[in-house]
Amino acid sequence: MLRAGIVGLPNVGKSTLFNAVTRTRKAEAANYPFCTIDPNVGIVTVPDERLVHLQQIARTSVVIPAAIEFVDIAGLVQGASAGEGLGNKFLSHIREVDAIVQVVRCFENVDIHHVSGSVDPVRDIEIINTELVLADLDTVKKRREKLAKEVKRGQKEAVAEDAVLLKLEAALDGGKPALTVELSPEERHTAKSFFLLTDKPTIFACNVQENELAQGHQNPFVQKVEAYVKTHLACEAVVISAQIESDLMDLSPEEAQAFLKELGVNESGVGALIRATYHLLGLRTYFTAGEKEVRAWTIHAGDTAPKAAGVIHSDFERGFIKAETVAYVDLIECGSIAVARERGLYRMEGKEYVVQDGDVLHFKFNV
Repeated sequence: MLRAGIVGLPNVGKSTLFNAVTRTRKAEAANYPFCTIDPNVGIVTVPDERLVHLQQIARTSVVIPAAIEFVDIAGLVQGASAGEGLGNKFLSHIREVDAIVQVVRCFENVDIHHVSGSVDPVRDIEIINTELVLADLDTVKKRREKLAKEVKRGQKEAVAEDAVLLKLEAALDGGKPALTVELSPEERHTAKSFFLLTDKPTIFACNVQENELAQGHQNPFVQKVEAYVKTHLACEAVVISAQIESDLMDLSPEEAQAFLKELGVNESGVGALIRATYHLLGLRTYFTAGEKEVRAWTIHAGDTAPKAAGVIHSDFERGFIKAETVAYVDLIECGSIAVARERGLYRMEGKEYVVQDGDVLHFKFNV
C-alpha cells in the first residue's frame, strides 16, 4: 500500500489533520513544537460516491472502498538538514513515503504559537523546501563523488547516471526541487533510484479557520499559497480546516452533514484531500460488482488488464484470458449489466487493454 506523509512546521495542524483523516486520536495534538516525535500511521479509505450507485445495481450490502496509508511526521524546523530539531530522523521518515501532504497554516490565532512568531505560509513553505533541497543536494553530491572514478574511466552507465545527477545538482543548487527538473523518461527512471526528497509528488493543504472554509479560496493566505506552488513548484493546493475535521469525528454522518451545511459547504475538505492525494500517487480505481460485494481496487495509471487482475490475486494475472469490461458511466446509464450487454457497451478486452479509472471488470482466467 502506498504511503502519503503529512509534513509541515510545528503547530500548523498536522496531527489534528492526521487524526481527522484517519478518524482516530492516535496523534497527540498540542500547542508546542515536536508534539509528534515518532510517526503515526493510519489506513484511510478513499471517498467514492460511485460505490453507492454500484451497490444499488449489484444489490449487495457489502461495500469495500479503496485505501491508502497516511503517516503523521514530526514538525520540521529551519536547519533540519544540518540536524536541527529532529533533523535527520525527520528527513528519514519523509524518505520512506511515496508522496507528501504539506500542511500550511493559513489562519491567525494568538492562542496558537507559531514557531516563526508570525503567520506567513509562503515563508513556511520555503523553510521546509529549503531543508529538503539542502538534504537532496548533499545526497546528489555524495553520489557524484562515489561515481567519479567510474565516470573518469568512461563506464557507460556511470556516465549516464552522472549526467542526470549533474542536471539535478544544478537545479537543487538554485533552490529548485528535483521534481521540477525536465528529464526524459529514461532519466526520470534513473532519478527515482536516488530517492530524493524533493522528487516526491507533493500537495499543499491550506489549513484555515472554521468560519473561513466555505470561502477558503478568498483567504489572502490561501491565495498566496496557490499562486506560489503553481508558479514555483508545479503543485496543487487544497483548502481544509483541521479543527472542523476534528469536530466532525464525534458526529454521526447525518449530524456531520447538517453541520457542514450550516457552514455553507457540501463536503468535508478531507474527502477532497484524500482523493487528490490518491491521484497524486498516480493511483486509479476499477470496480468489481456482484451479489457478494462491490469493491474498489487500486491500480497505477497505465496498468493493463492482466496487471489489474493481479491486484486481486497473482493467479488472475498469471492465467489471464480476458476481461469483461463496462465503463462506470455506461453501467449507471443502463442500470444493469444485461442492458449494457444488449447495447454493446459490455465488451471483452485482452492483455493489451489499459484499464481506465471507473471500469467495472470481471476477469476470466485459467491456471
